[in-house]
Amino acid sequence: MGTTGDLSAVPEPKYWHLRTVLLRAIDTEFSTGQVLPNERELSARFGVARATLRQALDQLELEGRLVRRRGIGTLIAAPRVGVPVNRQEEGWPGVGRSQSWRTVDCTTAPASVRLAKGLGIAEGATVHTVRRVRLVEGRAMATESLHVPACALPHLPGFRAESDRARSVLRQLERLEVDGESRAVELGVAEADEAVLLERPPGTPVLVMTTQYASAGRLVALAVSTYRADTCKLTFGETGLVEVTPVGATTEVRTAS
Repeated sequence: MGTTGDLSAVPEPKYWHLRTVLLRAIDTEFSTGQVLPNERELSARFGVARATLRQALDQLELEGRLVRRRGIGTLIAAPRVGVPVNRQEEGWPGVGRSQSWRTVDCTTAPASVRLAKGLGIAEGATVHTVRRVRLVEGRAMATESLHVPACALPHLPGFRAESDRARSVLRQLERLEVDGESRAVELGVAEADEAVLLERPPGTPVLVMTTQYASAGRLVALAVSTYRADTCKLTFGETGLVEVTPVGATTEVRTAS
């Protein structure tokens, strides 16, 4: 087996160096909404092949610094939108006062091993899952899968339509008094289903926030939210609780201060 190489000796890819140069130009020469020169002009200015230029532009679009518009060209993207994620600003269980949510669907199924562990229930126990999309200024910013053990909502009424089930689950949750919560945030990529809802290509960078909610000393909900990393930044505020834990560590439910 060979030894680990010295990464400092690895030459920087041309497109990555160009990305850095383009970022400097974006910050000093252009403003939000302004259209960049076409590829021919940019290639000539920076003395690079168009293939290298496209790689750099693709990377900057992925990072949310550029946005492409058909028939217009490549524009300087607006700064990321601040999205509040603490319960006091969002509302419980996420029906925000200044933001809006659109319900996608609601299912009831046995808990998988992983979901059961996150909710602190037995594998195979019944769980209601409400999928929603969070809209900010009319744009899809996040998807959410809100998992609620059936045992946490013993008085859930019967329902005929899927939309009625989602409304019933959310309405019953709103009646619970949350006395503890825990949040963890990590970097991820949008899977196929999430990408469709976020109107982005699969593999787009996202921020995955996992939130556990407790009421009367037991877990009553687990929300897995996937936020677009290219257009938004998460703001927790003075009362938000953010936990950074090692991979594989057990998550605790702590009372938010």
